Amino acid sequence: LDQAIKSEAPIRAARDEDEAVARLLTMALKLEGLYRHASTHAAGVVIGDRPLAELVPLYRDPRSDMPVTQFSMKDVERAGLVKFDFLGLKTLTVLDRTQRLLAARGVDIELSHLPLDNADTYAMLGRGETVGVFQLESSGMRDVLTKLKPDAFEVIIALVALYRPGPMDNIPKFIACKQGREPADYLHPMLEDTLKETFGVIVYQEQVMEIARVLSGFTLGQADILRRAMGKKDKVEMAAQRKAFITGAMKNDVPEWQAGSIFDLVDKFAGYGFNKSHAAAYALIAYQTAYFKANYPVEFFAASMSLELGNTDKLSIFRKDLEDTGITLLQPDVNHSGAGFLVDEDEAGKPAIRYALAAIKNVGEAAMERLVRERRANGPFKDLFDLAQRLDPHAVNKRQMENLIRAGAFDSLCSNRRQVFKAIEMLLRHASIANDERDSGQMGLFGGDGAGAVEAESLPEIPDWPKMDCLTEEFEATGLYLSGHPLDDFTQTMKRLKVKAHADIVAAGKPGPRRMAGTLLAISERTSKKGNRYAFLKFMDLSGNFEAVAFSETLAAHRANLVLGKSFFIRAQFDGDNGRFQIRELEPLEIAARSATGLAIVVDSKAPLAALREVLATGRRGQGQVRLITRLEDGGEVEVELREGYTVSPKFLDSVRAVPGIVEAREL
Repeated sequence: LDQAIKSEAPIRAARDEDEAVARLLTMALKLEGLYRHASTHAAGVVIGDRPLAELVPLYRDPRSDMPVTQFSMKDVERAGLVKFDFLGLKTLTVLDRTQRLLAARGVDIELSHLPLDNADTYAMLGRGETVGVFQLESSGMRDVLTKLKPDAFEVIIALVALYRPGPMDNIPKFIACKQGREPADYLHPMLEDTLKETFGVIVYQEQVMEIARVLSGFTLGQADILRRAMGKKDKVEMAAQRKAFITGAMKNDVPEWQAGSIFDLVDKFAGYGFNKSHAAAYALIAYQTAYFKANYPVEFFAASMSLELGNTDKLSIFRKDLEDTGITLLQPDVNHSGAGFLVDEDEAGKPAIRYALAAIKNVGEAAMERLVRERRANGPFKDLFDLAQRLDPHAVNKRQMENLIRAGAFDSLCSNRRQVFKAIEMLLRHASIANDERDSGQMGLFGGDGAGAVEAESLPEIPDWPKMDCLTEEFEATGLYLSGHPLDDFTQTMKRLKVKAHADIVAAGKPGPRRMAGTLLAISERTSKKGNRYAFLKFMDLSGNFEAVAFSETLAAHRANLVLGKSFFIRAQFDGDNGRFQIRELEPLEIAARSATGLAIVVDSKAPLAALREVLATGRRGQGQVRLITRLEDGGEVEVELREGYTVSPKFLDSVRAVPGIVEAREL
């Protein structure tokens, strides 16, 4: 404000002419530069030898019960307090949860006794399969791992220290020297032991201190002063340190020019050198998570996913990694799921992961824990009405029930989701009556407890949602497609259109036009500097999620069709350098599928014919031929081609397949 008042005549004029402006500026000049709010360090804890109020002024944030010091972190040190930063890592909870899941099946793992030379762990790291591995899961880090091929714990420590802005520039040299493609430069023979571990690359602050100690005879205290001076770039202090470094090195027969050159090089690295003890602690946690993923993947994934209950994007990434690893993700089930993700078995008896009830949107972890406690205490739910009688209506409301049904959590009690959805009011009414009778202690009319006297009404007689609708509801409730994928019904169409999975395109890395397919998950519109609208479209195909950009013309041409949950045939340009897709053309897959040549319907009795006739009557006319194939008792077949042509869309195909008694319905 001082500068503005001096340089701007209109401000001075306003001050001189208006008392209110003058008063405002006087107050503002006093306030300028003061802290505008009280902030608390998330991990900073101070410790004193007596009550803190006797040493420093304290402040209590009205939003917190914990008092904080009014002095800043540097001032509290001058006041005689010791400050520690206690970092909380959810990865530590993942490790603990993995241990407990393993202990449940009789496998006891002590983290401090893990072998640091496990071949499977290093092989997995070398393949870049590090989703969920602490510090090592970014795409850039995975790329480095595939090139580096780590084979020792010390290499992971160095990588953790190097993979940061600044030191990252030395990663290619580190890899080349480690793999013997370049000779390591130790700067001076006396420094070989100091730099051998990192192949001549200065990585750690401890190496800076050791170089000063070995080459120039510094004590550890002097070396630490040098390290701090280099970090702060104090020119006066650096000049004094440079002189002391060169003088000491010359006493060890190091030429002055060489000592100066080494000092300058060390100074360059010291500015962003990492503390090795810090890197080693991070690397140890990285190795422990990698060890569990390589050797006990089911338990590791279940633990990791339980800490991401509300993060659909992260769960989607884990789900893709599960598929790549060959581990089945079982849909949620009120009789088998926990509030968090659990280890279970698939139909073949192989270890699998059971989807968490609390990961379903808007159901709440506390409510699901109460439901699971009831099941564990009194046994599995026998049917929907048994569940209603045992349900606490204060813990589970209509909205929660809706999402549990849409996610498929009641499928083991009734597989018709639409039928259960329409019966929610009735089930909640049963739950309320049973709860009131339990609270009042009333007996049923014919004896037994009151809850048992609630008689089950019949469920509404309605057909289930079509498969595509089921999947849409499932996605709305969980953010994932669990029991299938919208693209499943387009398999033949995608083959005919020569569609490639996005993961295969990225893995090949070759730029050029590509044919793809995907279900639209999200749209993020932006405005360019020129004022044109464009959008990032997030899709999911059978290999996972991918993003593609649609520029203004493409966006305008296809905006009306961009409906979330809809599947598209995509013509895109792939940029191999940055792995990005630019959309050229979009077409709903349902329209692209209409060019299917026809449909073959197989029956082995006349039972489904009446219902099939109704489906055909409502089908859209088109060019697709429909053939009815009847299997005879003697093993023969009779094939009849229907007179009318139909549009063989996935919805039409879905409707035909839903007819009871249809043996098979396939595209021709």
